[in-house]
Amino acid sequence: MSLRPPRDKRTTLAEAASAVADGAIVALGGGLCARLPMALVRELIRQGRTGLHLVGSAHSIDVDLLVAAGAVRRCEESYVGFEQDLGLAPAYREAARNGLIEIAESCCATILAQLRAAEMGVPFLPVVGVRGSDIGSLHPEYREIECPFTGQKLVAVPALRPDVALLHAPSGDRYGNLHLEQPYVLDERFASASKAVIATVDELVSTEDVTAAGITVPGHLVSALVEVPFGAHPASCYPRYAYDRPHLNEYVTAARSGDAAGYLQKYVHDTGSEDGYQKAIGRLDELTGWSASTDAWKELFA
Repeated sequence: MSLRPPRDKRTTLAEAASAVADGAIVALGGGLCARLPMALVRELIRQGRTGLHLVGSAHSIDVDLLVAAGAVRRCEESYVGFEQDLGLAPAYREAARNGLIEIAESCCATILAQLRAAEMGVPFLPVVGVRGSDIGSLHPEYREIECPFTGQKLVAVPALRPDVALLHAPSGDRYGNLHLEQPYVLDERFASASKAVIATVDELVSTEDVTAAGITVPGHLVSALVEVPFGAHPASCYPRYAYDRPHLNEYVTAARSGDAAGYLQKYVHDTGSEDGYQKAIGRLDELTGWSASTDAWKELFA
């Protein structure tokens, strides 16, 4: 297959986000506080999206912001929080406690198996790891089966085909070929299993350049692409920029005090666009200096 499909996939952030329908099953790329599709998340919130069914591995501010904005109906994640650094995700935790969203806690192994089933065109795949846990009680769609060869009891998880995967990559070309740095998390599987892929990239490069760097997601899987430098902020996109700990702390502090709406108003709605958001942040270039020295990266996380 040619690395130069016949269609230029470039579009605007607003047009790309408009392709995500209310109620869609949305796979979120990246993980924890790394390579999250934050520019797309903010645009979905600006556009007032509702009823989303989120799927991911382990995430943080992307899920928490969407929950705080009232955009989420159901969430399938193995973890939502800010790791040992800033603690649990406040809006997600509050919504779960009050029954405002459906919680379908899963694990990376089950989601991975479900995506692989979709890629392979089979209705399910068996897994072992969730037997003996309460995860099955959150997923009535799972079934216990017996291996026809060994008699072993297994859990059958159905194929998962998200309506759209939202990914952020360090670089890509106009045809949608994307280069990702390790770890890929579930991005490769999301790209192959989803009905559509919308990607943002920090830098638009030539096909030759993305090929030389290594194509992780081929362009024929990508429906739309937007060049958004720092599009993962306040998450990181190593090696280009570190995560913005002070800004993440600002959000977590606001959300814990019950003022996630104030944060959303200031940084999402009032800014009006991704350009406006980045002007409001104003310190993005500092995040690129993380690798200059030990002191440089320590200052970012002070």
